[in-house]
Amino acid sequence: MDWRWQTWFFIQMNLLEHTVPPPLAALACAGLGWLASAYGPAWPLPESLRLALAGLCLLAGLLLDGWSLWNFRRQRTTVNPLAPGRASAVVQSGPYRFTRNPMYLGMALLLLALCLWRGQPLGLLGLALFVAYITRFQILPEERALLAKFGAPYAEYLRRVRRWL
Repeated sequence: MDWRWQTWFFIQMNLLEHTVPPPLAALACAGLGWLASAYGPAWPLPESLRLALAGLCLLAGLLLDGWSLWNFRRQRTTVNPLAPGRASAVVQSGPYRFTRNPMYLGMALLLLALCLWRGQPLGLLGLALFVAYITRFQILPEERALLAKFGAPYAEYLRRVRRWL
């Protein structure tokens, strides 16, 4: 590949960092998952079990998102994922003790709930796309910004707590 093409491509990819609000990305991936779930075989699970699992994922996702937001508010730091440089603290309490990204994990659980509710495994494509997109264009840039702002304490947090689970 020509070096100019590679340079252009990477500049374009970097322009996507922190541009789409994560809830909007999750909604777009839900739509894609919904469309994909119109094709293919159904889950080989009894409907009652599938719906119970969907309900559990829905509840877990909502609780995790709410708990995460509450911890951010309690620390009086920004919840705006498009401006990580405005953070005033590294939140390490509540769900942030076992995952660095509980809000994104909560959104992923909501997408899994939708997939289970629809009953089609192809809907998992929307979930996979969300995880890939959020990791590349939201989480990695957030980590760079927070590492630059908070230094060694944040580096220790990165070593101690996993990105997703």
